[in-house]
Amino acid sequence: MIKKLAAIIFIYICTSIAWSILGSTILVRTHTQDYKLREAVGHLWGTVQMQKAPSVYYETKKEVETKRIESGKTISEIQTNTFINPIPLKSSKIDVSLSLEHRKKGLLWYSTYVVNFLGRYKVSNDTIEPHDIYFNFDFPTQGAVYDNFHFIVGDKKLENIEISSGKVKHPIKLSPGESEVIEISYTSQGLDQWWYDFGENVTQVKDFLLTIRTDFDKIDFPQNSISPTQKTQTKSGWELKWQYSNILTGVKIGMDLPKKLNPGPWVSRVTFSAPISLFLFFFLLFIFTTLRDIKVHPMNYFFIGAAFFSFHLLLTYLADHITIHTAFAISSVVSIFLVVTYMRLVVSSRFAFVEIAISQFVYLVLFSYTFFFEGFTGLAITILCIVTLFVVMQFTGKVDWEVIFQKKKSTV
Repeated sequence: MIKKLAAIIFIYICTSIAWSILGSTILVRTHTQDYKLREAVGHLWGTVQMQKAPSVYYETKKEVETKRIESGKTISEIQTNTFINPIPLKSSKIDVSLSLEHRKKGLLWYSTYVVNFLGRYKVSNDTIEPHDIYFNFDFPTQGAVYDNFHFIVGDKKLENIEISSGKVKHPIKLSPGESEVIEISYTSQGLDQWWYDFGENVTQVKDFLLTIRTDFDKIDFPQNSISPTQKTQTKSGWELKWQYSNILTGVKIGMDLPKKLNPGPWVSRVTFSAPISLFLFFFLLFIFTTLRDIKVHPMNYFFIGAAFFSFHLLLTYLADHITIHTAFAISSVVSIFLVVTYMRLVVSSRFAFVEIAISQFVYLVLFSYTFFFEGFTGLAITILCIVTLFVVMQFTGKVDWEVIFQKKKSTV
Protein backbone atom coordinates (compact mmCIF):
# COMPACT_ATOMS: atom_id res chain seq x y z
CA MET A 1 0.00 0.00 0.00
CA ILE A 2 2.83 2.39 0.91
CA LYS A 3 4.59 1.71 -2.38
CA LYS A 4 1.37 2.28 -4.30
CA LEU A 5 0.73 5.60 -2.54
CA ALA A 6 4.32 6.68 -3.16
CA ALA A 7 3.98 5.84 -6.86
CA ILE A 8 0.68 7.79 -7.14
CA ILE A 9 2.22 10.78 -5.38
CA PHE A 10 5.25 10.63 -7.70
CA ILE A 11 2.95 10.57 -10.76
CA TYR A 12 0.98 13.49 -9.35
CA ILE A 13 4.14 15.54 -8.75
CA CYS A 14 5.47 14.84 -12.27
CA THR A 15 2.14 15.86 -13.81
CA SER A 16 2.09 19.04 -11.72
CA ILE A 17 5.60 19.91 -12.93
CA ALA A 18 4.44 19.40 -16.53
CA TRP A 19 1.53 21.79 -15.89
CA SER A 20 3.92 24.37 -14.41
CA ILE A 21 6.10 24.18 -17.53
CA LEU A 22 3.07 24.46 -19.82
CA GLY A 23 1.63 27.40 -17.86
CA SER A 24 4.99 29.22 -17.92
CA THR A 25 5.26 28.61 -21.66
CA ILE A 26 1.80 30.15 -22.19
CA LEU A 27 2.75 33.21 -20.14
CA VAL A 28 5.99 33.71 -22.08
CA ARG A 29 4.14 33.35 -25.40
CA THR A 30 1.45 35.76 -24.25
CA HIS A 31 3.83 38.45 -22.98
CA THR A 32 6.07 38.13 -26.03
CA GLN A 33 3.10 38.42 -28.35
CA ASP A 34 1.67 41.35 -26.38
CA TYR A 35 4.99 43.23 -26.60
CA LYS A 36 5.12 42.79 -30.37
CA LEU A 37 1.44 42.89 -31.28
CA ARG A 38 0.42 45.88 -29.14
CA GLU A 39 2.84 48.04 -31.09
CA ALA A 40 1.53 46.60 -34.36
CA VAL A 41 -2.08 47.22 -33.31
CA GLY A 42 -1.09 50.76 -32.31
CA HIS A 43 0.36 51.41 -35.78
CA LEU A 44 -2.65 49.90 -37.54
CA TRP A 45 -5.44 51.24 -35.35
CA GLY A 46 -4.11 53.80 -32.89
CA THR A 47 -3.03 54.08 -29.26
CA VAL A 48 -4.56 55.46 -26.06
CA GLN A 49 -6.01 58.88 -26.89
CA MET A 50 -5.75 61.78 -24.43
CA GLN A 51 -7.48 64.89 -25.70
CA LYS A 52 -6.13 67.99 -23.98
CA ALA A 53 -8.25 71.06 -23.38
CA PRO A 54 -7.33 73.97 -25.68
CA SER A 55 -5.04 76.67 -24.35
CA VAL A 56 -6.06 80.29 -24.98
CA TYR A 57 -3.86 83.35 -24.47
CA TYR A 58 -2.85 86.73 -25.81
CA GLU A 59 0.62 88.16 -26.14
CA THR A 60 1.94 91.46 -24.84
CA LYS A 61 5.26 93.01 -25.70
CA LYS A 62 7.38 95.09 -23.42
CA GLU A 63 10.64 96.90 -24.13
CA VAL A 64 13.36 96.24 -21.58
CA GLU A 65 16.67 98.08 -21.38
CA THR A 66 19.73 95.91 -20.81
CA LYS A 67 23.28 97.05 -20.17
CA ARG A 68 26.55 95.31 -20.79
CA ILE A 69 30.21 96.31 -20.55
CA GLU A 70 32.33 95.89 -23.65
CA SER A 71 35.94 97.11 -23.95
CA GLY A 72 35.49 99.18 -20.80
CA LYS A 73 32.41 100.91 -22.13
CA THR A 74 28.82 100.52 -20.95
CA ILE A 75 26.50 99.68 -23.81
CA SER A 76 22.74 99.98 -23.46
CA GLU A 77 20.40 97.88 -25.58
CA ILE A 78 16.63 97.86 -25.89
CA GLN A 79 15.11 94.38 -26.15
CA THR A 80 11.49 93.52 -26.80
CA ASN A 81 10.23 90.67 -24.63
CA THR A 82 7.03 88.82 -25.38
CA PHE A 83 4.82 87.76 -22.48
CA ILE A 84 2.07 85.14 -22.69
CA ASN A 85 -1.14 85.92 -20.79
CA PRO A 86 -3.40 82.85 -20.37
CA ILE A 87 -7.17 83.28 -20.68
CA PRO A 88 -9.66 80.76 -19.24
CA LEU A 89 -12.28 79.40 -21.61
CA LYS A 90 -15.70 80.96 -21.09
CA SER A 91 -17.42 77.63 -21.78
CA SER A 92 -16.71 74.14 -23.14
CA LYS A 93 -19.41 71.99 -24.71
CA ILE A 94 -18.00 68.65 -25.85
CA ASP A 95 -19.73 65.67 -27.46
CA VAL A 96 -17.90 62.36 -27.81
CA SER A 97 -19.15 59.04 -29.18
CA LEU A 98 -17.16 55.84 -28.64
CA SER A 99 -17.76 52.76 -30.81
CA LEU A 100 -16.08 49.60 -29.53
CA GLU A 101 -14.58 46.94 -31.78
CA HIS A 102 -12.51 44.11 -30.29
CA ARG A 103 -9.64 42.82 -32.41
CA LYS A 104 -7.76 39.57 -31.80
CA LYS A 105 -4.06 39.07 -32.39
CA GLY A 106 -2.57 35.72 -31.39
CA LEU A 107 -3.71 34.82 -27.87
CA LEU A 108 -4.86 38.35 -27.03
CA TRP A 109 -7.88 40.55 -27.63
CA TYR A 110 -7.42 44.32 -27.91
CA SER A 111 -10.10 46.92 -27.17
CA THR A 112 -9.99 49.20 -30.19
CA TYR A 113 -12.50 51.98 -30.75
CA VAL A 114 -13.65 54.73 -33.10
CA VAL A 115 -14.07 58.16 -31.51
CA ASN A 116 -16.13 61.01 -32.92
CA PHE A 117 -15.13 64.25 -31.22
CA LEU A 118 -16.98 67.57 -31.35
CA GLY A 119 -15.90 70.46 -29.15
CA ARG A 120 -17.46 73.93 -28.96
CA TYR A 121 -15.35 76.43 -27.04
CA LYS A 122 -16.31 80.01 -26.22
CA VAL A 123 -13.44 82.50 -26.08
CA SER A 124 -13.82 86.05 -24.77
CA ASN A 125 -11.61 89.13 -24.57
CA ASP A 126 -12.21 90.48 -21.06
CA THR A 127 -9.45 93.09 -21.27
CA ILE A 128 -9.88 96.77 -22.07
CA GLU A 129 -7.83 96.54 -25.27
CA PRO A 130 -8.25 94.64 -28.56
CA HIS A 131 -6.02 91.58 -28.84
CA ASP A 132 -5.15 88.73 -31.11
CA ILE A 133 -6.38 85.83 -29.01
CA TYR A 134 -4.44 82.67 -29.80
CA PHE A 135 -6.34 79.38 -29.72
CA ASN A 136 -4.06 76.32 -29.40
CA PHE A 137 -5.58 72.88 -29.91
CA ASP A 138 -3.48 69.72 -29.38
CA PHE A 139 -4.46 66.48 -31.07
CA PRO A 140 -4.57 63.45 -28.71
CA THR A 141 -1.58 61.72 -30.31
CA GLN A 142 0.66 62.38 -33.29
CA GLY A 143 0.55 58.77 -34.50
CA ALA A 144 -3.21 58.67 -35.15
CA VAL A 145 -5.32 59.51 -38.20
CA TYR A 146 -7.92 62.30 -37.97
CA ASP A 147 -10.68 62.16 -40.56
CA ASN A 148 -13.49 64.67 -41.21
CA PHE A 149 -11.54 67.40 -39.43
CA HIS A 150 -13.40 70.72 -39.15
CA PHE A 151 -12.23 73.98 -37.62
CA ILE A 152 -14.97 76.61 -37.47
CA VAL A 153 -14.63 80.11 -36.02
CA GLY A 154 -18.04 81.67 -35.57
CA ASP A 155 -19.85 80.79 -38.78
CA LYS A 156 -16.70 80.57 -40.88
CA LYS A 157 -15.13 77.22 -41.67
CA LEU A 158 -11.37 77.51 -42.07
CA GLU A 159 -10.05 75.41 -44.93
CA ASN A 160 -6.29 75.88 -44.77
CA ILE A 161 -5.25 75.12 -41.24
CA GLU A 162 -1.61 75.22 -40.25
CA ILE A 163 -0.74 72.18 -38.14
CA SER A 164 2.67 71.98 -36.48
CA SER A 165 3.90 69.25 -34.11
CA GLY A 166 0.39 67.82 -33.75
CA LYS A 167 -1.05 71.20 -32.78
CA VAL A 168 -3.36 73.79 -34.36
CA LYS A 169 -2.58 77.41 -33.52
CA HIS A 170 -4.96 80.08 -34.79
CA PRO A 171 -5.22 83.80 -33.87
CA ILE A 172 -8.62 85.42 -33.43
CA LYS A 173 -8.89 89.21 -33.31
CA LEU A 174 -11.33 90.25 -30.57
CA SER A 175 -12.31 93.68 -29.35
CA PRO A 176 -12.80 94.38 -25.63
CA GLY A 177 -15.77 92.38 -24.34
CA GLU A 178 -16.17 90.49 -27.64
CA SER A 179 -16.66 86.69 -27.69
CA GLU A 180 -16.37 84.00 -30.33
CA VAL A 181 -17.29 80.33 -30.50
CA ILE A 182 -14.75 77.91 -31.95
CA GLU A 183 -15.89 74.48 -33.09
CA ILE A 184 -13.52 71.56 -33.69
CA SER A 185 -14.52 68.07 -34.78
CA TYR A 186 -12.79 64.94 -36.05
CA THR A 187 -13.07 61.15 -36.27
CA SER A 188 -10.18 59.01 -35.09
CA GLN A 189 -9.25 55.57 -33.71
CA GLY A 190 -7.75 54.52 -30.40
CA LEU A 191 -6.93 51.66 -28.06
CA ASP A 192 -7.98 50.67 -24.51
CA GLN A 193 -8.72 54.13 -23.04
CA TRP A 194 -9.98 57.61 -23.96
CA TRP A 195 -9.15 60.66 -21.83
CA TYR A 196 -9.95 64.36 -21.60
CA ASP A 197 -7.21 66.36 -19.87
CA PHE A 198 -7.96 69.78 -18.35
CA GLY A 199 -4.26 70.59 -17.96
CA GLU A 200 -1.09 69.60 -16.16
CA ASN A 201 -1.73 71.65 -13.01
CA VAL A 202 -4.80 72.72 -11.07
CA THR A 203 -7.02 74.49 -13.62
CA GLN A 204 -10.13 76.62 -13.37
CA VAL A 205 -12.92 75.22 -15.54
CA LYS A 206 -16.03 77.29 -16.27
CA ASP A 207 -19.37 76.26 -17.78
CA PHE A 208 -18.15 72.79 -18.74
CA LEU A 209 -20.21 69.97 -20.24
CA LEU A 210 -18.74 66.76 -21.64
CA THR A 211 -21.13 64.14 -23.00
CA ILE A 212 -19.87 60.66 -23.90
CA ARG A 213 -22.14 58.24 -25.73
CA THR A 214 -21.14 54.58 -25.94
CA ASP A 215 -22.37 51.60 -27.94
CA PHE A 216 -21.41 49.19 -25.15
CA ASP A 217 -23.05 48.43 -21.79
CA LYS A 218 -20.06 47.66 -19.60
CA ILE A 219 -18.53 50.97 -18.55
CA ASP A 220 -15.62 51.61 -16.23
CA PHE A 221 -13.41 54.56 -15.34
CA PRO A 222 -9.63 54.55 -14.84
CA GLN A 223 -7.98 55.43 -11.56
CA ASN A 224 -7.44 59.15 -10.91
CA SER A 225 -10.36 60.11 -13.14
CA ILE A 226 -13.62 61.93 -12.34
CA SER A 227 -16.88 59.98 -12.26
CA PRO A 228 -19.75 61.34 -14.38
CA THR A 229 -22.31 63.60 -12.77
CA GLN A 230 -25.13 61.96 -14.75
CA LYS A 231 -25.58 58.49 -16.26
CA THR A 232 -28.42 57.47 -18.56
CA GLN A 233 -28.71 54.02 -20.13
CA THR A 234 -29.68 53.96 -23.80
CA LYS A 235 -30.67 51.18 -26.22
CA SER A 236 -27.10 50.72 -27.42
CA GLY A 237 -25.10 51.68 -24.33
CA TRP A 238 -24.80 54.73 -22.06
CA GLU A 239 -24.96 58.49 -22.18
CA LEU A 240 -22.56 59.92 -19.60
CA LYS A 241 -22.30 63.59 -18.66
CA TRP A 242 -19.73 65.62 -16.75
CA GLN A 243 -21.24 69.04 -16.05
CA TYR A 244 -19.65 71.77 -13.93
CA SER A 245 -20.34 75.47 -13.58
CA ASN A 246 -17.04 76.54 -12.02
CA ILE A 247 -14.52 74.09 -10.58
CA LEU A 248 -10.84 73.88 -9.85
CA THR A 249 -9.37 70.51 -10.79
CA GLY A 250 -6.10 68.83 -11.60
CA VAL A 251 -7.52 65.41 -12.49
CA LYS A 252 -8.84 64.10 -15.79
CA ILE A 253 -11.92 62.52 -17.28
CA GLY A 254 -11.33 59.00 -18.56
CA MET A 255 -13.13 56.00 -20.00
CA ASP A 256 -11.92 52.39 -19.88
CA LEU A 257 -13.05 50.43 -22.90
CA PRO A 258 -14.45 46.96 -22.01
CA LYS A 259 -11.88 44.22 -22.25
CA LYS A 260 -12.67 40.84 -23.75
CA LEU A 261 -11.51 37.62 -22.13
CA ASN A 262 -7.92 37.08 -23.25
CA PRO A 263 -7.31 33.37 -24.04
CA GLY A 264 -3.60 33.44 -23.15
CA PRO A 265 -3.76 34.71 -19.55
CA TRP A 266 -7.00 32.77 -18.94
CA VAL A 267 -5.55 29.43 -20.11
CA SER A 268 -2.41 30.02 -18.04
CA ARG A 269 -4.50 30.53 -14.87
CA VAL A 270 -6.49 27.36 -15.57
CA THR A 271 -3.27 25.42 -16.22
CA PHE A 272 -1.52 26.59 -13.05
CA SER A 273 -4.56 25.54 -10.97
CA ALA A 274 -4.86 22.11 -12.64
CA PRO A 275 -2.94 20.27 -9.87
CA ILE A 276 -5.82 21.09 -7.49
CA SER A 277 -8.39 19.44 -9.75
CA LEU A 278 -6.19 16.37 -10.32
CA PHE A 279 -5.55 16.03 -6.59
CA LEU A 280 -9.29 16.02 -5.84
CA PHE A 281 -9.93 13.50 -8.62
CA PHE A 282 -7.09 11.18 -7.52
CA PHE A 283 -8.27 11.50 -3.92
CA LEU A 284 -11.82 10.39 -4.77
CA LEU A 285 -10.58 7.65 -7.09
CA PHE A 286 -8.29 6.26 -4.42
CA ILE A 287 -11.03 6.32 -1.76
CA PHE A 288 -13.68 4.68 -3.96
CA THR A 289 -11.39 1.98 -5.33
CA THR A 290 -10.01 1.21 -1.86
CA LEU A 291 -13.47 0.88 -0.29
CA ARG A 292 -14.78 -1.28 -3.15
CA ASP A 293 -11.60 -3.33 -3.36
CA ILE A 294 -11.12 -2.35 -7.03
CA LYS A 295 -7.60 -2.84 -8.28
CA VAL A 296 -6.22 0.28 -10.01
CA HIS A 297 -2.48 0.20 -10.68
CA PRO A 298 -0.30 3.35 -10.41
CA MET A 299 0.23 3.08 -14.18
CA ASN A 300 -3.51 3.58 -14.54
CA TYR A 301 -3.15 6.78 -12.52
CA PHE A 302 -0.36 7.81 -14.87
CA PHE A 303 -2.56 7.52 -17.97
CA ILE A 304 -5.43 9.34 -16.22
CA GLY A 305 -3.03 12.17 -15.33
CA ALA A 306 -1.86 12.28 -18.96
CA ALA A 307 -5.49 12.54 -20.14
CA PHE A 308 -6.07 15.45 -17.72
CA PHE A 309 -2.92 17.11 -19.04
CA SER A 310 -4.14 16.66 -22.62
CA PHE A 311 -7.13 18.88 -21.78
CA HIS A 312 -4.88 21.88 -21.04
CA LEU A 313 -2.41 21.13 -23.83
CA LEU A 314 -5.17 20.95 -26.45
CA LEU A 315 -6.91 24.01 -24.99
CA THR A 316 -3.70 26.03 -25.22
CA TYR A 317 -3.20 25.56 -28.95
CA LEU A 318 -6.86 25.47 -29.99
CA ALA A 319 -7.34 28.92 -28.40
CA ASP A 320 -5.00 30.33 -31.06
CA HIS A 321 -7.43 29.45 -33.84
CA ILE A 322 -11.01 29.30 -32.49
CA THR A 323 -13.05 30.97 -29.75
CA ILE A 324 -12.11 30.11 -26.18
CA HIS A 325 -15.54 28.58 -25.40
CA THR A 326 -15.40 26.30 -28.44
CA ALA A 327 -11.83 25.29 -27.59
CA PHE A 328 -12.92 24.58 -24.01
CA ALA A 329 -15.80 22.36 -25.16
CA ILE A 330 -13.63 20.36 -27.58
CA SER A 331 -10.85 19.88 -25.03
CA SER A 332 -13.36 18.74 -22.39
CA VAL A 333 -14.93 16.14 -24.69
CA VAL A 334 -11.53 14.79 -25.79
CA SER A 335 -10.18 14.48 -22.23
CA ILE A 336 -13.33 12.80 -20.86
CA PHE A 337 -13.41 10.45 -23.86
CA LEU A 338 -9.80 9.40 -23.19
CA VAL A 339 -10.38 8.70 -19.50
CA VAL A 340 -13.79 7.01 -19.79
CA THR A 341 -12.83 4.70 -22.66
CA TYR A 342 -9.62 3.80 -20.86
CA MET A 343 -11.22 3.10 -17.46
CA ARG A 344 -13.89 1.02 -19.21
CA LEU A 345 -11.11 -1.40 -20.08
CA VAL A 346 -9.35 -1.15 -16.71
CA VAL A 347 -12.38 -1.60 -14.43
CA SER A 348 -15.86 -1.80 -15.95
CA SER A 349 -18.19 0.15 -18.22
CA ARG A 350 -20.52 1.10 -15.39
CA PHE A 351 -17.70 2.42 -13.19
CA ALA A 352 -16.22 4.32 -16.14
CA PHE A 353 -19.46 5.92 -17.40
CA VAL A 354 -20.84 6.77 -13.95
CA GLU A 355 -18.27 7.37 -11.23
CA ILE A 356 -15.33 8.30 -13.48
CA ALA A 357 -17.26 10.37 -16.03
CA ILE A 358 -19.17 12.35 -13.38
CA SER A 359 -16.05 12.92 -11.28
CA GLN A 360 -14.00 14.12 -14.24
CA PHE A 361 -16.80 16.39 -15.41
CA VAL A 362 -16.97 17.98 -11.96
CA TYR A 363 -13.26 18.19 -11.13
CA LEU A 364 -11.90 19.01 -14.59
CA VAL A 365 -14.65 20.65 -16.65
CA LEU A 366 -16.70 22.50 -14.02
CA PHE A 367 -13.56 23.28 -12.01
CA SER A 368 -11.94 24.92 -15.06
CA TYR A 369 -15.18 26.62 -16.12
CA THR A 370 -15.26 28.61 -12.87
CA PHE A 371 -12.37 30.69 -14.26
CA PHE A 372 -14.83 32.30 -16.68
CA PHE A 373 -16.42 33.99 -13.64
CA GLU A 374 -13.71 36.43 -12.64
CA GLY A 375 -13.80 37.24 -8.95
CA PHE A 376 -15.73 34.08 -8.01
CA THR A 377 -13.17 31.43 -8.95
CA GLY A 378 -11.59 31.17 -5.49
CA LEU A 379 -14.98 30.89 -3.81
CA ALA A 380 -16.15 28.22 -6.29
CA ILE A 381 -12.99 26.13 -5.76
CA THR A 382 -13.33 26.45 -1.99
CA ILE A 383 -16.95 25.26 -2.13
CA LEU A 384 -15.94 22.36 -4.39
CA CYS A 385 -13.22 21.27 -1.93
CA ILE A 386 -15.62 21.45 1.01
CA VAL A 387 -18.30 19.47 -0.85
CA THR A 388 -15.70 16.84 -1.78
CA LEU A 389 -14.61 16.58 1.83
CA PHE A 390 -18.24 16.23 2.93
CA VAL A 391 -18.95 13.45 0.40
CA VAL A 392 -15.83 11.50 1.37
CA MET A 393 -16.53 11.88 5.08
CA GLN A 394 -20.09 10.62 4.63
CA PHE A 395 -18.95 7.60 2.61
CA THR A 396 -16.13 6.70 4.98
CA GLY A 397 -17.64 7.63 8.35
CA LYS A 398 -18.22 4.00 9.38
CA VAL A 399 -15.18 2.53 7.66
CA ASP A 400 -12.66 0.73 9.83
CA TRP A 401 -9.50 1.99 8.16
CA GLU A 402 -7.29 -0.30 10.20
CA VAL A 403 -9.07 -3.32 8.72
CA ILE A 404 -8.94 -1.85 5.21
CA PHE A 405 -5.18 -1.22 5.35
CA GLN A 406 -4.47 -4.56 6.99
CA LYS A 407 -6.41 -6.29 4.22
CA LYS A 408 -4.45 -4.38 1.59
CA LYS A 409 -1.19 -5.15 3.36
CA SER A 410 -1.94 -8.87 3.48
CA THR A 411 -2.67 -8.95 -0.26
CA VAL A 412 0.55 -7.19 -1.23
